[in-house]
Parts: sequence; structure tokens; C-alpha cells
Amino acid sequence: MIVKIVISVFILLEFTNVLALYFAPGSKYANAVGVFNAWEKSKQYPEIHDFIEYLVNWVAGAKLIFLLLLMVIIHFADIEVQYMSLLALALATASFYWRLFPMIRRMDRNVEIEPRHYSTVLGVMIFVFIVFFLIAMTR
Repeated sequence: MIVKIVISVFILLEFTNVLALYFAPGSKYANAVGVFNAWEKSKQYPEIHDFIEYLVNWVAGAKLIFLLLLMVIIHFADIEVQYMSLLALALATASFYWRLFPMIRRMDRNVEIEPRHYSTVLGVMIFVFIVFFLIAMTR
């Protein structure tokens, strides 16, 4: 039961991000791209902004596919597959620290995102997700 709750909470939180990316990408809430100063600056260059919008929508679509697969797992998969999906979530989420965290940390130091220290908040939040995934794996 705890596995389904943890995955369901993750689905809900990530779904708010998908909605933000599709319908309010410039928002500073729900981990949308409005926190990046470059989002507004890109509007001065329509070709670049179109490309960024395309990538934002691509990310939202990829997340939606992923979330729908998680819904199938919590509704139809047996408990072993659900536990393995938690491990997959933990590993995939940890990949944030490989490439994305160093980049957002640098942007934070260079005052390219707002609010300040957003990278720290995001890093802690993602770490908490990973911990919850791993805790939920214990039987």
C-alpha cells in the first residue's frame, strides 16, 4: 500500500509540473521555466524562443508518458514490479545530480535564476524524493 501512495504522490506532484509546462511555462511555480531569466530574454529572439518552447513542450510530453506508465504500474502491476519501479524512480531521479544540478547551481551563482538559491531548494526536494522512494522499498 505504501508503494502506491508514494508513487501516487509523485505522480500528482509531477503532473502539476506537466500542467505548468504546457499551460503556464513562464510561471515560477510548479518547477516551470519562469525561474530562468533566459526564458524572458529568449522572447527577444523569436527563433530561439520557439526552440525553447518546443523543448519545454517536449519535456512535458515525455513526463506525461512516464506518468501514465506509472499509473499503469500502480493499478495493474504486481507488488514486485511496483517495488522495482521505486528503484527505477530513485535511480532516474538521482541522475539529476549528474548533469542538471551542476548547471542550475552555476546559473544560481551567476544570478541567472530567480528566486535566489532555487538550486538548493530543488536539490533538497529531489533528494527527499529519492529518500522516500528508497524508504518505501523497505518491506
